[in-house]
Amino acid sequence: MYLYFLSGLERGNMGNTEFIIQEFKKCDIDITSDMAERLYKLYSFMVEYNEKVNLTAITEFEEVTVKHFVDSVLPFFMVDIDKGSTFIDVGTGAGFPSLPLLMVRPDLKGTLLEALNKRCVYLEKACELCGITAKIVHGRAEEYAKEKREQFDIATARAVANMNTLSEYCIPFVKVGGRFIALKSVSEDINASKTAISTLGGKISGIIDYNLPNGDNRRLAIIDKIKATPTKYPRNSGMIKKKPL
Repeated sequence: MYLYFLSGLERGNMGNTEFIIQEFKKCDIDITSDMAERLYKLYSFMVEYNEKVNLTAITEFEEVTVKHFVDSVLPFFMVDIDKGSTFIDVGTGAGFPSLPLLMVRPDLKGTLLEALNKRCVYLEKACELCGITAKIVHGRAEEYAKEKREQFDIATARAVANMNTLSEYCIPFVKVGGRFIALKSVSEDINASKTAISTLGGKISGIIDYNLPNGDNRRLAIIDKIKATPTKYPRNSGMIKKKPL
């Protein structure tokens, strides 16, 4: 079997930060040495913390670089995002896509929403260690949406749930005129969620299939918020799961 990722020995003098820079460059994204160093710092901290709190099943440096770091940033270079835009990362988990995105786009104002408090503690420490400015919120999307309804330019989520369910969690956060940007698997039919998205005030404006530097396939769903979400959404989590839109 052909192995795409190089071992540390095979990378030779390239160095870890240079490897990160080159993987981003393969996607026509230029990052600075400082950004790469901070990403490597995030990697080291995440792997260490992962031993006591479940954050990720991917722990090899080269895989984390491509499947977490590049995969978190690349989709947002396919969409025009105004400087200073606000976004919420719903169900952020270990901080993907938000942490790498905020390193590469520090002008953005990010809110990281996570239901598990142990992960929130990790996120706070990771932000402090890596010099990332972000708001960490311990809470559930259907509850926090009542407080921050239509307050963000962008809502995003990465492989949290199917599109019907995910749209109900995310679209209520988005201002009319804003966007919900979902990082999805190519196996999911985004158009099958068209009715649910419309019910929530959204419209599918783009579906982009793309590849990571290692050849893995990904799908990006871009949803424009064209009207206010009816106040009955999002419903409680039990109803969302029992009767998805």
